[in-house]
Formats: sequence, C-alpha cells, structure tokens
Amino acid sequence: MNIEQEISLQIDRAITELYGENPTTAKLEKTNKDFTGNYTFVVFPLLRISKKKPEETAAEIGEKLIQIGHPVVAYNVVKGFLNLSVSDTLWQNLLHKNWNNPGYGIQHNTANRVMVEYSSPNTNKPLHLGHIRNNLLGYSIAEIMKAGGYEVIKANLINDRGIHICKSMLAWQLFGNGETPESSGTKGDHLVGKYYVAFDKAYKAEIDEMVAGGMDKEEAEKSAPLLLQTQEMLRQWEAGDPDVIELWKTMNGWVYKGFNHTYNRLGVDFDKFYYESNTYTLGKDIVSEGLEKGVFYRKDDGSVWIDLTAEGLDHKLVLRKDGTSVYITQDIGTADEKFREFGTEKSIYVVGNEQDYHFKVLFLIMQKLGRKYASGMYHLSYGMVDLPSGKMKSREGTVVDADDLLDEMHDTAKAKTLELGKTEGMADAELDTLYEKLGLAALKFFILKVDPKKRMLFNPEESIDFQGDTGPFVLYTYARIQSMLKQAGNDWQTPSGESPTLLPAERDALECLYAFPEAVSMACRDYNPAVIAHYSLDLAKSFNRLYNELSFLKETDPAKRAARLQIAAFTANTLHNACRLLGIETVDRM
Repeated sequence: MNIEQEISLQIDRAITELYGENPTTAKLEKTNKDFTGNYTFVVFPLLRISKKKPEETAAEIGEKLIQIGHPVVAYNVVKGFLNLSVSDTLWQNLLHKNWNNPGYGIQHNTANRVMVEYSSPNTNKPLHLGHIRNNLLGYSIAEIMKAGGYEVIKANLINDRGIHICKSMLAWQLFGNGETPESSGTKGDHLVGKYYVAFDKAYKAEIDEMVAGGMDKEEAEKSAPLLLQTQEMLRQWEAGDPDVIELWKTMNGWVYKGFNHTYNRLGVDFDKFYYESNTYTLGKDIVSEGLEKGVFYRKDDGSVWIDLTAEGLDHKLVLRKDGTSVYITQDIGTADEKFREFGTEKSIYVVGNEQDYHFKVLFLIMQKLGRKYASGMYHLSYGMVDLPSGKMKSREGTVVDADDLLDEMHDTAKAKTLELGKTEGMADAELDTLYEKLGLAALKFFILKVDPKKRMLFNPEESIDFQGDTGPFVLYTYARIQSMLKQAGNDWQTPSGESPTLLPAERDALECLYAFPEAVSMACRDYNPAVIAHYSLDLAKSFNRLYNELSFLKETDPAKRAARLQIAAFTANTLHNACRLLGIETVDRM
C-alpha cells in the first residue's frame, strides 16, 4: 500500500467515525506549492452529512487524523481544503531503503506477455524523421512495459513487396548502370531511395509528354509505360521469376544493411522480424472461417466483405473478387500468426494516425471472429512530425533523412558543448561519444516529451538547449551529481547516528523521488513515454533547487552531509532509470 492509499483509508475511517457515514472514497490531490502540506483533501462534498461550515468540517477531519496517527502528523485548513503533512519518517525510510537500489521503480515480471510492433518501414527508401518518431515511441513503450512487469517482444513488420518496391527496382534497371553501394560509396537504403525518386521523376515526365500529346491526365497516369512496366514486374515477382527475385533480394539486402546501421545508431532493436513477402498470403483461410460463421458475406462478383455499419463504420472489403488479399486480410492472418507463436496478452501497434480507421476495422473483425486476444489489441496512434520548412514527401525527395538528422544533432551537440568550454582533458574519441550521446538525448527527449497523439513540430536547435526542458538538461543534472559524488569519498554511504530532521527542500526532493514508480505505472497504463519525460524534468529541477539552496560537500554535520549525498545518489539512479526507459544513455561528464 502506498502513502496515498493509506491516507485515503484513514480519511474514510475519520469521516465514518465523525459523521456516521461516508458517501464516497477519499480522493487526494498533491498540495499546491504555495501551501504547506503533501496531500490535500477537498471537503465540500461532505457538507451534506457534516452539517457544518467547510473550515470546521476540514478541521474536525484533520484532528481525527492526528488522533489516528502515522502517517499524518500535521494539517492546515484553507477554506474547504484540508492540507495534510506526512511524517518525515516516511521520507527517511524511502531514502534509506532505495538510495542505492538500482531497480528502483521497476516492477517484477508479471508473466504477462506483450508484443510491441514498431518501425515497419518500406524497403524502397531510407528511414526519415517520421520513422524516427515511430521507432523512438515503439522502443520506449517496449522498455516501459518491461519496467511495468511485462515480458516484451519487440517486432518489426517490414513492407518488402508491392508496386512501390518494384518502382525502385525498375528505375535501377533502367537508370542505374550497375551502381551498387560499394561502387558509389552510398549507404544502401539511400541508394535504393534515390531510384524511387528517379522513378517518380521519370514517370511524371512521361505523363506530361502524354498529356501534351492530347491524352487526358487521368488516363495518362494509368497507361504511362513506366507504370505498366512496374505492374508487369510485380506480376513476375508474384510468379517467382528468378531474375526478378534475385534483383529484389539484392536491393532489399542493400536496404537492410542501411536500416541496421540507422537502428544501431538510434539505439533501437527487435526480437522478431516479419516480412510482408511472407505474410501477404496469410488470412485467406480465416476469411473462409468468417464466411462460415456469418461474420463476412460474399457479393455476386465473388468479393468478400464485412458489414460494420452497426459499429458506425461502413462495409469493408476483405478479399478481392479474384481471390487476392488486401492489407486487412494480411493483418488478420498476421495477428493469428503472432498469437500462435507468442501467445501475447497484449499486442500494441505503433502506427501513425492516418491508419486509425484501418485498425478500428481490424480490431472489430478479430472480435467478431471470436479471437480471445482481440481485447488486448491496441493501436498506439501518433501524430505526424512537421518541420519549420513544412511537410515531407518521400516521392519528391523532400523528406528529412534520419541519418542526416542524426549527423546534424551530433554537430549541434558538439557546437553547444564547445561553447560551454568544460571538456578540458577529454580525448577526441571520448568527446565524439559525448557529442553523439548528447545529440541523441536531445532528439529522443524532444520527441518523446510530446504526447504521442499530438502532431508535433521538431526544431533541432531548441531540442539541444542545455537550460531548457530538454534531454541535455536532464543529462547535465545527472553529470553534475556524478561529479559531486566522485569528490565526496565514501564515508557518507554508511553514516552513523540518527537521521537528521529534513529541511523543506530535502523533503520536496524525496517526495519527487517517491513519485517515480507511479510515473512508470501511469506511462505503462497509458502507453505514453511523455509521462516519464516530464517526470525526469521535474526530478532534475527538484534536485537543482536543492543543490542551489543547501550545501553538500561543504556541509560540516556528517549526518546532514550523508543524507544529502544519499539524496543525490538516489536522484542520479532514478534519472538513469527514467532515461533508460526513454532510450537515452546517461553521461558522467559534460
């Protein structure tokens, strides 16, 4: 039982003893910083049974809580608000038990299994800024779910087939002159993306030429030679043409090597890869099952549909009239495949909000098919990422490339660090690692501190401010503590004598540290890394206020010095754990 639960039960007891009944379970709020206290109870709903003024009702409950005793030791009344202060013993016990606990805030495994599917790139282009938000969200949610006690499988469903893949392949055949990543010194995914852009440019030129010759634009778009060639290549791929398959494997291999480099640099990983080339035929048997159960219906032309009008949606195609799959068919089959292989309690799909409708349909279908795992399926829908320059477009080559952005973050971190001038004595390799960690921390924190559901504007310069609400600010606080602990020696780790009375700033810092396990639980429950990001900011600010107000190394009272250094160590450890849940590596020196 936590402090809030214990106090709530005692308030319930006090109300029942005072007034003979209790109309509701007590709900606590954190006390406003302008008033004394840790928790606040609002008494206005009780006036009906107390038959007294708000101030008198609050005072009666406060007195009763003092009689009951621990953990409430004092109270004050502001109109109908009862502000409660808890015993220092609680905070001192928290400190003694956890200041050197590396697993603080991390729950034990519950044996529940969850799959987090994220990244899901196409193999016709490199990763861009939108993919970065997806990858960072997916990785962080997976780590948060682990901290919440789940066994987590990180999955990546790669879109490695289809007309868009053939566009890059055909353009390379026509315009590539045998170019390879090795011959051109180009990263593999960048090389393939170059030909995706080249296809679009040549395709548009063909359309313009056909329109200039008198053809309707819509007809030209359908009958342009390049498009017809691409459609033929897709048919050859599906027929297993050896030459087409060999080219497909070669170019995809270039892309995977490029992706892996970017994934490693971002610090994200996967336990399981699914490939659409293997899953696109899945789901047809389930469609047959659904027809037998009356979940689906067949039209006269042979196509199969589901009627979701009763759920406020519409009629959705699940199988074409020629018997071929659509995306929803594949996802139906893949969902079953995942459950058969891993038996997950939950399955979280990290996909942009342009696919909201798709996942509503998918989840409804799985429920109607009677899949027991359907209730655990969740779409983590996130908003797009914009830049000051506007929206990105892959076909036109106007995306912000992930690798270029990572380079920019590295360089910006370097410039900002050199401005501060605190890197004397650090070797070049050590500095380069520092710049990389700071750049990544800035990028990850800036993206993850925004609620996933919100569309966001990314500004690299703003993200790396060492004094703002940023990743580098959190890392700077951690590094400051590490430097201080390095100077402090070891005597503070085993202090003798009674614990000193806590000062307000120390109490505030411990109260903030106490909130970490609840922040982890909330982030896990809501699938929201922003909870952890904002918690880490609050903790860093709380410690910096303590650091600016009180002495640490120069404190002459051994017990006080030990307590403050233990608070510092506790803070550093908790910041480290919070950063780890965001995929951020801490640094010992900045």
